Amino acid sequence: MPPPSVSGMRLLHTSDWHLGRSFHGEDLLGAQAAFVDHLVETVTREQVDAVLVAGDVYDRALPPVDAVALADEAFHRLAATRARVVVTSGNHDSARRLGFNARLVDLAGVHLRTELSRVGEPVLLEDAHGQVAVHGLPYLDPDVARVAWDLPTRSHHTALAHAVGLVRADLATRPAGTRSVVLAHAFVTGGQPSDSERDIAVGGVSAVPTELFEPFDYTALGHLHGRATLTPTVRYCGSPVAYSFSEAHHVKGSWLVDLGPRGTTQAQFVEAPVTRRLAVLEGELEQLLADPALARHETAWVQATLTDASRPDQAMERLRRRFPHALALRFAPVGGAPSTRRHLVAGRSAHDVTLDFVEHVRGRAATDAESALLAEALACCSEDRELDLERVGAAAGAAPDAGR
Repeated sequence: MPPPSVSGMRLLHTSDWHLGRSFHGEDLLGAQAAFVDHLVETVTREQVDAVLVAGDVYDRALPPVDAVALADEAFHRLAATRARVVVTSGNHDSARRLGFNARLVDLAGVHLRTELSRVGEPVLLEDAHGQVAVHGLPYLDPDVARVAWDLPTRSHHTALAHAVGLVRADLATRPAGTRSVVLAHAFVTGGQPSDSERDIAVGGVSAVPTELFEPFDYTALGHLHGRATLTPTVRYCGSPVAYSFSEAHHVKGSWLVDLGPRGTTQAQFVEAPVTRRLAVLEGELEQLLADPALARHETAWVQATLTDASRPDQAMERLRRRFPHALALRFAPVGGAPSTRRHLVAGRSAHDVTLDFVEHVRGRAATDAESALLAEALACCSEDRELDLERVGAAAGAAPDAGR
């Protein structure tokens, strides 16, 4: 282990790696590996004493093999820096799988805190000013916590308040002047959610008050994907990579925190590398294709909202000729929301109903050729093909082969 720090304890707060996650079908493992490189370099350059990973190491309970391999590489490289590493499980992780062999890897300086039975059991660090007790709280599912701890009610607040009580009880047994650090994976009042977090609401309530964490010198939060300073000692670092277009304007990274003799003295945000930027564009298709000011987005992942009065043909294909990495396409026609006019179905042919639907979604009627093609498609789906082929001829009129 490295000798105790003279100036204080230096922590690096990260969370929500979501290893194994994709972005609109695009593999993010390369971007996540670049973040691991950056993380290890930061720990070495800044002489970090402890790395705090506040949950959601993986994106799902059964992560893919390459995601597990990247996590293994990350923890091995961090341990090799001689910094201590404290990891908690998030709501996306399998606590049992992430915490496998936890007591064994403790010996390597990587401390996995995923079990409710170990809440209140700190990782003890030391510098020239004395002890730092790091308490890792895993994600506390209200149903599981209620049974395990025989709690009176089922809520995030009840579960987290009980866990905080266990932490405070442990700190009461520590020497005077022991500084306290808590990791928690939760939705805390004051943070702003994005589109990429999983809803953890129970009974319509998911947030817990910031006041729960007032007794501690630093609280490293995970779950929300945008960085936030809720108080000088309670922070979200956010995810290291953007996982939805709602995060296009986020600055991703980690908090570098210094604990002096009496607690937090300084927190600095360390930006993470961006392998591909996000761009959210809006306008008519021809405008997006021609505007020279949008050239800077040609290498970005793009979400475009088209405001054309009628839906352009082959919109995504045309958009990708300029923006090869366009991933999401939305339509918001000028003139307001789509018509809410109700279309009667009873007593009408499937062909007529389909034509109404086409007009509804794109704001203009199908052409004769499109009408004929739809009629033929419906005939192919019918149990009585011969009868429907007769109907196709009647519907298609003089252009039965149109659109083929």
